[in-house]
Order: sequence, then C-alpha cells, then structure tokens
Amino acid sequence: DIIPQPLLDQYLSMTDPARAQTVDTEIAKHCAYSLPGVALTLGRQNWHCLKDTYETLASDVQWKVRRTLAFSIHELAVILGDQLTAADLVPIFNGFLKDLDEVRIGVLKHLYDFLKLLHADKRREYLYQLQEFVVTDNSRNWRFRYELAEQLILILELYNPNDVYDYLRHIALTLCSDKVSEVRWISFKLVVAILQKFYANNANALGLNFINELVVRFRHSSKWVGRQAFAFICQVGTFSLCISICTFI
Repeated sequence: DIIPQPLLDQYLSMTDPARAQTVDTEIAKHCAYSLPGVALTLGRQNWHCLKDTYETLASDVQWKVRRTLAFSIHELAVILGDQLTAADLVPIFNGFLKDLDEVRIGVLKHLYDFLKLLHADKRREYLYQLQEFVVTDNSRNWRFRYELAEQLILILELYNPNDVYDYLRHIALTLCSDKVSEVRWISFKLVVAILQKFYANNANALGLNFINELVVRFRHSSKWVGRQAFAFICQVGTFSLCISICTFI
C-alpha cells in the first residue's frame, strides 16, 4: 500500500550484477544512495523488504558503493531505531571500520551521530577501536586525523570521565604531536575539551593528572614544537584552566 510492488521489485533488482552489465555500471551505487529514502518511505516496519539488499550492497566489491552506505548509515539508524540498528546495522558498521580509508571516512565523519544512537553498553565497546582511526592507509591523509579530532570533541559527552581518561586521552596526546599543524591545532581544542569535561564532572584528580602529563610532555619538551604546543593549549583554554595549568609549570 506504500509503494507499488513492481516499483519496489525494480529497485531491489538494482543489485543484480547483470544490470550493471546491461544498464549502468554504477547502478549499485545509485541503489545505495537512494536506500535511506526508500527505507524512510517504507518505514521501519517494512525494513525486512530492504535488509537483504542492504547487506548485498554493504559487501559490494566496488568501494564506492560501500562508501555511499558508510556516509548514510547514521541516517538509516535514525529511521530504523535502536533495536534494528543494534541487530542489523552494527555488524555492517563494524565492517566499515576495517575497510579502506575511502570507506572509513564515511563512518568517521558521522561517528558521533551513530554512536549516540546506541545503548551505553554497546557504545562503550567502541572505546578501544577509536584509536584505530589514528592509523590510515596513507600517512599523508592528514584530513582523516583532523576529522577524528573534531569527532572526538563531540564524542566526549557520550562517555564518563574515567573512560575519557583511559582511552581518549591517549588519542588526543598522539594527535597533538602530529606532523601537520592543522591536525595539531584542532587537537589542542580537543585537549582543552577533555580538561573541561573533567572539571565539569568534578573529576579534579583526573584533570590534575592530565595537566601534569601535558606539562611533562610539552612544557618541558626538548623540541620547540612541543613547547609551542603547550603555549597553544594554554591559549585555547579558558582562564580558569590556564591558571590550573600554570600552577604546574
């Protein structure tokens, strides 16, 4: 009653390899691009009509098809709701995390949007995997690391101070020493956001430990770029944070 059956059948047939030979070599990519709209039209109660097609597209040999899905998986998660997302989208999301950088960037750009839709216990499983985004197929792909730092600033709100200290702090420190200045600068903002997270949640001991680590690693660095990084962190930070940092100098 929502979509004429022949029209839906035509859409589902777009994943047929024979159609790529006779109609359009990129027909599977077009199918992937339209899938969230089709899912929204059908509604989550009819997701079973699209599930097999989505899984077929997610394993397509063309990375452009998988990339298209990676960029829209957070939108599909909103349409399907938490239960269907956990059952059907999380396994595909996990596969995209291990894919080519061209596919992973789609997941990374909307990492916060996807993780916030998961239950806290499921979301916590990704804490260790976040550090894998620091490593890319091409080390010159600095925009990948820049995007990671931007997403982590948003993701901080999804985790408690202890998890931030145990997992995200290490990533922030690594990015602060990146070879590309743009990555370092956004990472300084990430460091300040972490400190603000600690103090906003009365985790003063964690905040002081982190400040001490920043002083040892950057303020007393033997390289000028490290000492410059410390100055920039103080510049980005609020007045109260700067006072806290300066007490350790």
